[in-house]
This record gives sequence, C-alpha cells and structure tokens, in this order.
Amino acid sequence: MPVTRFAPSPNGSLHLGHAFSAIAAHDIARAGGGRFLLRIEDIDGARSRPELAGEFRADLAWLGLEWREVAPQSARLASYAAAAQRLRGEGLLYPCTCTRAEIAARAKQAGPEGPVYPGTCRNRGGADATAEGGVPVAWRLDVAAALARTGPLEWDDALAGPQAADPARLGDVVLVRKNEPASYHLAATLDDAADGVTLVTRGHDLFAATHVHRLLQALLDLPVPKWHHHPLLLDDATGTKLAKRRNSPSLADRRRAGECGAELAAALRGRRFPAGISLG
Repeated sequence: MPVTRFAPSPNGSLHLGHAFSAIAAHDIARAGGGRFLLRIEDIDGARSRPELAGEFRADLAWLGLEWREVAPQSARLASYAAAAQRLRGEGLLYPCTCTRAEIAARAKQAGPEGPVYPGTCRNRGGADATAEGGVPVAWRLDVAAALARTGPLEWDDALAGPQAADPARLGDVVLVRKNEPASYHLAATLDDAADGVTLVTRGHDLFAATHVHRLLQALLDLPVPKWHHHPLLLDDATGTKLAKRRNSPSLADRRRAGECGAELAAALRGRRFPAGISLG
C-alpha cells in the first residue's frame, strides 16, 4: 500500500502546478489502497507565512482531496539537529562562509541547481558553528568523503526507471543553512523517512535532488522509498514552470471566484489544461 505526500511551503499561494502534483500523489495512494499525507514545510525563515497553511487545506478540500496531516517541519527541528550533529561527528560536514556571489564568481561548472560549489571552504578545517568574528556559516556535505563511505548507490523512479546515484553533479550541497535549521535536502529526506513515505511523488524539477537524498539515506541508515517524478506544468508564453515567484494564478483566487474545484481536478486528471499552459 503506497504512502505518498504533498509537502507545500507556506511562502506563497498554491497554483495549478501544485494542484497537479497533489492530485497525482493523492490518486496514486488511493488507487493502491494507501495513504496520502499533507506536510507543511514551514522552516523557510522570514518567507514562511503561517496563515497560508489554512489556505492550503481549503484548496485541497476544494479540489476534492482527502488526506492525513502529519507534523510540520517546525515541529521536527530536533531531528534535523541530531542528523547534522551525527554527520559532523563523522567528519562529513564542513562550515562554509561563502556568499552566493562568491560561489558564482568562482564556480567552474553549472549543475542542476545552479553554479556548482567549487569547494572553497572544504579544506579550511574547523568545526565551530560560526567563523572568525561570529559570521554565520552554512554546513556543507563533503560528497566525495560521503561516497567513499557508502560506495555506489542506486535509486528507482517509477517513470524513468533505475538510476545510478550521482550526487557529485550537485557538488557539496548545503545541509544546514546560515541562520536556518536545515536545507530542503536534509529536512525532506528525514521527514519522508519519519512519515513512512514509500513513494515520493514530486515534480521533475527535483529529479536531480534525489541523487543527494539517496546518499543521505545511506549515511543516516534511513529506509529507501521509490520516487515518482511527474512532468511539470509550463507557461506556454515563457516556457517556464508555473511558480509562486512568477505570480502564477492561485488556487485560492479560483476558489473564491466560485470556480468548481471538482471540475478543475477532473480537467487536470484528464490533462485538459487552461489556455496558455502545457505539460512539459
């Protein structure tokens, strides 16, 4: 029986892309007699708006979905700290003071998430939470050292099939952000394990991140789920995915305007998208 989840961040309203993803996860769970979970990923610093969680629940109910809600990320901080401390104790994390501008200027290659970190701070040593002068640091995973520990790894996608894990393509990713408890990579991996998720259903834009998540599962002795990376809804005018930061039309606005959520859900299931939107 599959256990799937929808895990939105309350830093902007949900849009059609979110609806498509939530419906996919919901329907896979229901078809297999499993469970569909809702998890609010609310540790995005000042950008998190707690009031949006209620909007998310209203949107999902309007679409006709049923779910079981699990603990939000803000209630899981101790688990993130414990995992980071374990990896630090094993010598697999190192502190980094580099800014985004410095990384962009020094990077020699681009990866799925932007410029690949060039390893500037990898050999500086030190394990304090702050650098000299009290400057906050991020904690990065030494991917080469981690892979030496685990050996070759694989993971399986329901659509793309078996994959050889290649986390090095993303470089030494941040697991604990400056002034924040955890990055998406660490938090989502720990949360999916804690919630018993067996099929991680999410957009194809997160396909590359799974290479890192598989490595973290091996390092932290976590169960290994299967993944389902579905295609993305695209704005035909720009060729880009629908996104909060691009002010894509929100589900809440459609709901308040009196649109029928059940009809919208049926259209998305049948891949009948509104004009100007396609499946990429």
